[in-house]
Amino acid sequence: NEEEQSKLNPWFVTGFIDAEGSFSIIITKDVIRKLGWRIESNFQIGLHKRDLDLLLEIKKYFKGIGSIYIDPYKDKISYSINSNKDLLILINHLEKYNLLTKKASDYILFKQAVNLMKEKIHLTKEGLQQIVNIKASINNGLSDKLKLEFENITPVKRPTVKSNTINFDSNWIAGFVSGDGCFDVIILKSNNKIGYRVQLRLKIVQHIRDKISMENLKKYLGTRSLYIYPNKEAISLTINNFTSLTEIIIPLFEKSSIYGVKQLDYL
Repeated sequence: NEEEQSKLNPWFVTGFIDAEGSFSIIITKDVIRKLGWRIESNFQIGLHKRDLDLLLEIKKYFKGIGSIYIDPYKDKISYSINSNKDLLILINHLEKYNLLTKKASDYILFKQAVNLMKEKIHLTKEGLQQIVNIKASINNGLSDKLKLEFENITPVKRPTVKSNTINFDSNWIAGFVSGDGCFDVIILKSNNKIGYRVQLRLKIVQHIRDKISMENLKKYLGTRSLYIYPNKEAISLTINNFTSLTEIIIPLFEKSSIYGVKQLDYL
């Protein structure tokens, strides 16, 4: 029942969006439209189908707005919000519980596009060009096809979002780890009595653009291990010190729950 209160903490939801959310503007040809183009703003979370319960819980948190699509051919599911009225509910949430990674830059541009559409400005030639210029700076930018269709494209400047948070809400961490964290057990050969040693590990991998956020999270969690992959645009935070795991990580997630299939790995 979507009218029931969601068990998710608001900061958990934002942390999960920081990990798994995607903001996009879709521009497609449509001869029925006055300008010949259809504009759609779309927020989406895509997961493996085994995390359906978590997506349902997120949908419940947002009072039942949006829709969940189950791909019958792949093991994928997605939750998307694309009506302007519903997107304003999402925006209202993110204004109170702000994104803490560089994804915030995409969100700010996305919000600009939603507001233009709310005022029907995208139905004018100038407004359509504004939307195109915004899309050029979100995620992977414009496709080659759209670049050919529109002249005088001037990508808007991406907002600079300072990743200066050092006091993370534990629920944000729980949401972020529920999305991008990995719990595993490593068994290595050893010179000890049984010939093997066991290592427990929590690992979080992010794009290199979130280096500062990861450094801040590393400080907050009191761990030493931050690794930048050679020749890759990725950075990982690894916690495998047994004392850190038992005295920092487990108490944190006992206080602020992880949800979804990741919770089973954690347990």
